[in-house]
Amino acid sequence: MTGTVALVTGAGSGIGRAVALAFAEAGAAVAVADISSRDGEGTAALVRQAGAKAAFYPCDVSNSGDVRAMVEGTVARFGRLDYACNVAGIHNAAPESLADADEDTWNRIIAVNLTGVFLCMKHEVRRMAAAGRGSIVNMASLAGVLAEPGCYAYVASKHGILGLTKTAAFDHAKAGIRINAVCPAGVDTPGLQKAPETFRKMLRESTPVGRLGTPEEVAAAVLWLCSDAAGFVTGTGLVMDGGVSTI
Repeated sequence: MTGTVALVTGAGSGIGRAVALAFAEAGAAVAVADISSRDGEGTAALVRQAGAKAAFYPCDVSNSGDVRAMVEGTVARFGRLDYACNVAGIHNAAPESLADADEDTWNRIIAVNLTGVFLCMKHEVRRMAAAGRGSIVNMASLAGVLAEPGCYAYVASKHGILGLTKTAAFDHAKAGIRINAVCPAGVDTPGLQKAPETFRKMLRESTPVGRLGTPEEVAAAVLWLCSDAAGFVTGTGLVMDGGVSTI
């Protein structure tokens, strides 16, 4: 991927950081976007340490102006946009009953997880279409395929991401743009590391391979989907769940 440019949202930590570093190690310049300037700048520094060019863009993906500035800033800085991985997202603080579900929580999760991916793709495909090629990977979840009890907004947003991905992939295939999604189950991110050990133990024991996934494994899948090796793959949601969905 030497000479190419990748944009990663939610790149300040966890899966997003791993994806940004994977692009850097593959030779791409990386536009790092995150709502946290401290975390985003930290990832940008790691990208530079890996020998790649980097620029940080503060971005709330639910804000159209922020997203436009992020994409346009990337192209202005690096001259092109070859790959984008839309990772930024949030989760319910705790499961809740449908009857008592908090509407503000619903609105915020949908705004970040679903509208955020919509806005990112909207601006990314404009630049990619002008170049006649590009690849986008959206971060969905196993919750985009199966239920996650009590997490109505999160599950709805991740199912929605798969719908957006398939529709955008169909509409832009002839423009040379491939659009896919990744659907991981439990991944050992800093966020999940803050969860109670009883919950983490439950996740491990309910996963047939007996462990959580790693951010680096998800990042490897993202790079494959963006690469020419996956040139015949578009509109798919790649499930990475350690066998959970086989049960």
